Amino acid sequence: MTVLIVEDDRVLARALAIVLRAHGDEPVVATTGREAISLAAQVDAAAMILDLGLPDMDGFAVIEAVRGWSAMPIVVLSARHEPREKVRALDAGADDYVTKPFDVDELLARLRAATRRRAGETATREVRTASFTVDLAARRVVRDGAEVGVTPTEWRLLEMLAREPGRVVAREDLLASLRGPSVPHRTHYLRVYVQQLRAKLEPVPAEPRHLITVPGVGYRLDL
Repeated sequence: MTVLIVEDDRVLARALAIVLRAHGDEPVVATTGREAISLAAQVDAAAMILDLGLPDMDGFAVIEAVRGWSAMPIVVLSARHEPREKVRALDAGADDYVTKPFDVDELLARLRAATRRRAGETATREVRTASFTVDLAARRVVRDGAEVGVTPTEWRLLEMLAREPGRVVAREDLLASLRGPSVPHRTHYLRVYVQQLRAKLEPVPAEPRHLITVPGVGYRLDL
């Protein structure tokens, strides 16, 4: 099977590639988060081995980006031993977590187990509401046959809601995902982004049918 190795330590990445080839697998190596996300969309990989400490972004962002459209098994391989890091990675969508230093045979066994668990699963690549469609694989939104332009922050918000339509996503979780230099930790800013999306996607923005506020809790996407 093809395995995507995401590791900025080139020596370790080469070593993992050699081991995988010896076991009959085909490794593909990415050394940055952006390269990993791009390759995950281009290469029909059966699984991913992911380091969290990447030079351009945290590995958690890679997990969340890939989980937006792929059920590819992800096994984290990290030097971070803290339980909270493991919990965070698993909650983000990783299938397993192996700490460095590691035993190669154990890593391969966990990779095979994760692949077996995911066998037959199909990730949701497209979410259709009565008014618009969210294409998670292509990262675009279509309404009335035309693509709707959304900002990166608006897309991230919509993507989180579209992953599990009908489920309420807490404000704190949305803010944690959106937070960056331009996104202060204030619920006011979250309301602004939701209003912007409603203006672009809702038939009647003042009476939303799809981007629903759950007072005191968060938001959900209704189909």
